[in-house]
Amino acid sequence: MFTTIPVIDMIATGQNITHLRQCAGLSVHDLQDIFGFTTPQAIYKWQHGTSMPTIDNLVVLAAVFGVHVDDIIVVHAGDEKRGVA
Repeated sequence: MFTTIPVIDMIATGQNITHLRQCAGLSVHDLQDIFGFTTPQAIYKWQHGTSMPTIDNLVVLAAVFGVHVDDIIVVHAGDEKRGVA
């Protein structure tokens, strides 16, 4: 039995975060203030797809953007993996 394992597209998710931020009329520094980060580096990494927000930060982003967490993350079908029967 084979199962397709979904994979998060980090680049597309980062682009989605950027788009949602801009649609909300927020700057990177606005998000920095909302999260209480001392620097904006984490947000830039999210937007460039080099890292992902933690689950709790995704929940905050969803609330700030007025969307569901599923609307932020971009998922694609991954490779098929052999399942254990």
